Amino acid sequence: MARIKTTQDISRKEVITEAAATLFKEKGYKAASMRDLAEQVGVEAASLYNHIKSKSELLHNICVQVANDFWEHIHEVENKKCTGVEKVEAILRYHIREMITNYEKVYVSDREWKHLTEPYLSNFHTQRREYRKKVASIIEQGIHKGEIKPIDAPTAVLIILHAVSGIDSWHRSKQKISAAELEANMVTILIDGLRK
Repeated sequence: MARIKTTQDISRKEVITEAAATLFKEKGYKAASMRDLAEQVGVEAASLYNHIKSKSELLHNICVQVANDFWEHIHEVENKKCTGVEKVEAILRYHIREMITNYEKVYVSDREWKHLTEPYLSNFHTQRREYRKKVASIIEQGIHKGEIKPIDAPTAVLIILHAVSGIDSWHRSKQKISAAELEANMVTILIDGLRK
């Protein structure tokens, strides 16, 4: 029987999770089957259950990992001694880089989280809402200090996050600029629009 190929740095469960993220991104969570996943990692479907409990556990793990990474980053940004514009830029750059380097996981977390089961669904939904509020609060503080134009902060957050979500189109494009150029262009357009 085939074994899941690993390296020193990655466990079998992590290999399965990475493959699941790719599969959920390609097919959508609902359409992806454990048989598809087993085929992707090169084992029998029954062998997967030695490492994971279910397909829903995989979705939960992907969403939690991405959410935790974003929460950790925003806490670092909140504690930085810099302007509101610089904080928003740091958040934006992090989002862009995650969409480029951890594309499948971030995509799944952003688009497939609605298939989480309770209580994870409610918790994740609340966490997303609270994250947006934190970003809006950073913008509002920048407005109050005169660093950012007087705009509606929640609207600015939605525009920024939807722009980053649009990086999906960049991944699918046959003729695309480099990742560095993409980041530089997005920062110029979105951050200069906030700067007072």
